[in-house]
Amino acid sequence: MSFSRRQFIQVSGGALGGAALASGLTTKWWGLDPSRMDDPGTEGDHLVPSYCENCFWACGVLAHVKDGRVTKVVGNPRHPLSRGMLCPRGVGSVGQLYDPDRMVKPLLRTKSKRGDDVFEAVDWKTALDFTANKLDEVRKKYGPEALALFTHGSGGTWFRAFMKAYGSANIGMPSYAQCRGPREAGFGLTFGQGLSSPEPIDIANARCITFIGAHLGENMHNTQVQELADAVGSGAQLVVVDPRYSVAAGKARYWLPIKPGTDIALLLAWMNVILEEKRYDADYLAKYAVGLDELKAHVADKTPEWAWPITGLRPEKIRETARFISASRPASLIHPGRHTTWYGDDTQRARAMAILAALLGSWGRRGGYIHHAKYSIAPYPAPKIDLHPKPPADKPKGGAYPFADEVLASGLRAATIPGTAAYDIKAWIVYGSNLIQSLPNRAETEKAIASLDLLVAVDLMPAEIVGWADVVLPESHFLERYDDISSPAWKRPFAALRLPAVEAQGDSKPGWWMVKELASRLGLGQFFPWKDAEDYLRTRIAAANLDWNEVVKTGVVLGKMGPICEEEGLALGELGTPSKKIELYSAQMKAGGFDPMPVYYPQEEPPPGMLRLLTGRAPTHTFGRTTNNRLLAEPYPENDVWMNSITAQAQSIPIKNGDYVMLVNQDGAQSGPVRAKVTERIRGDCVYLVHGWGHTAKKLSYAFGRGASDNELTTRYKVDPLMGGTGMNVNFVRLEPSGRAS
Repeated sequence: MSFSRRQFIQVSGGALGGAALASGLTTKWWGLDPSRMDDPGTEGDHLVPSYCENCFWACGVLAHVKDGRVTKVVGNPRHPLSRGMLCPRGVGSVGQLYDPDRMVKPLLRTKSKRGDDVFEAVDWKTALDFTANKLDEVRKKYGPEALALFTHGSGGTWFRAFMKAYGSANIGMPSYAQCRGPREAGFGLTFGQGLSSPEPIDIANARCITFIGAHLGENMHNTQVQELADAVGSGAQLVVVDPRYSVAAGKARYWLPIKPGTDIALLLAWMNVILEEKRYDADYLAKYAVGLDELKAHVADKTPEWAWPITGLRPEKIRETARFISASRPASLIHPGRHTTWYGDDTQRARAMAILAALLGSWGRRGGYIHHAKYSIAPYPAPKIDLHPKPPADKPKGGAYPFADEVLASGLRAATIPGTAAYDIKAWIVYGSNLIQSLPNRAETEKAIASLDLLVAVDLMPAEIVGWADVVLPESHFLERYDDISSPAWKRPFAALRLPAVEAQGDSKPGWWMVKELASRLGLGQFFPWKDAEDYLRTRIAAANLDWNEVVKTGVVLGKMGPICEEEGLALGELGTPSKKIELYSAQMKAGGFDPMPVYYPQEEPPPGMLRLLTGRAPTHTFGRTTNNRLLAEPYPENDVWMNSITAQAQSIPIKNGDYVMLVNQDGAQSGPVRAKVTERIRGDCVYLVHGWGHTAKKLSYAFGRGASDNELTTRYKVDPLMGGTGMNVNFVRLEPSGRAS
């Protein structure tokens, strides 16, 4: 479905305002000053609404289409997450759509061995028959639970439904155990619910925002970045705790260059000051929390003086920032971060952040943590799947990780190695998730793959994991396909459609079609009774008493705003914890043999001559999935390694800014050549790499060999005993000359 620019502007009316200008929905989309540059000619003759797939944020987009090609992608002003604006990755979607390295035909591994990345192009019947026959063999020989799905992205919804019909509960997303899981568990243990995504935080109304190792502005979560810019413009102050002077630190009132791995000590010292000086919200805690007396006793000796030799932060600065943060309560937001798998004690660090937020009274308060609601749309009326699959095999024998509330992708990998779990995983479907880069310790991933009877890769690009597959099913681009309705919880509930803007390239197919074809071959077709994805979506839209033709005009349906905070009548009572209150002291953790309140334990120190490896994101890229995109690579063609200028000068051969170096970790793993960024914006005991570079997949013709892969250097990790997350900031590197000219 599509509509003209004029129709869209008429539908949206005067509500467009400045968002229309920012999104490109004006005659001179390139700016307000007509003399800046010539019109690049990217205006389409019609617009098609969709939502973005270049990261998990799923912002609403409008694709400009002309002569059967997408000419540009802009933000949809009606969509609550984009609000008419996109980050660089969303704008750069066209570069991925027309990437010359895209896979557009099914591939079958024949005589080659796994990992050789040598395939024969086949037709869809051959590829699907092969896949279905192998899945049927696995089901009959081992049981349906022997199949695991690794997924990342909206299209994975179809494959999750397939897994349910097939009879397996082994569905894992690396975004949990390798990214956000510790904060979900930590906040869940404290407040009775996790945070999900997008996070329910009120940046726009916060007077003070504290970032603890969170790189917002580099980690480009569109709505949050917009709200952060508005908040700073309105006078909000930032406190940034980070060994590196990040983009956020450049806007901060306070930058605390903490020693890596000591964040819990700082958080306990902040609590000490706030409690000792009675700067907490006593009435709020008396009404909603339990464990205040235990917490006071726990942090009584955790003074700033105690934290100084641990964190490297002077006592007066710890006190000053504790007073500053508490002065703005309850509109003092402790940002929860997203990539939180650092040292293996990460749930306890998230617990400490959640407890600090409770002392500030910010849970359920404007400027803190608020309530999000989902737009209710009934599921498609398919036959009920009356199966009772075995529990997931992601935990070691004997049980572990009692507070994990999602399946662990790393645990499914481990269960693929025979004899490690309750039963063995024998087949993988990997949807849009490059496990070679997203799971730590590549050797473990390759060992697990060697034990498989079948590996199916569903992807757009020939990433590393594709080279290890038995069969490759090329998916069409998000601008070429329908997908399920997007309706995450948000301040104003909404539902968004993804509509194809152009025809699919080559012989690529959408995920819904693959699933329907596989299900038919495996005798599961009755669970996918819809004709196609449009029929599926029309049925769901009609069940919600909405008009399909009206919905596709803007691609978004907006619900009614409900109360989002206590000031608007939101009830905070009856939380999901055992006590039904905020738990500063956790009796359930104590009963499980864990510290009921966060405790600081020292981390391993770097070996002599080595530096701790830290990682992060770049605003123009999403992990490794966009590094082959020529449009996005133009401003950031490869990563570099940040190192302190004194550290660089102290090397046996001093390193200058722009020199190429090699990184060698504690186990002898080595990176490719990477350019040195010599700076005073990072501590001297660590180095920093943007994740997602250093590709070894030769068919990624642009990204292959560019920069350094942090994952190649992540040969060690510490498992969080509470929820199973893989702490990866426990690797160390030394610097060696690369021999490559600057």
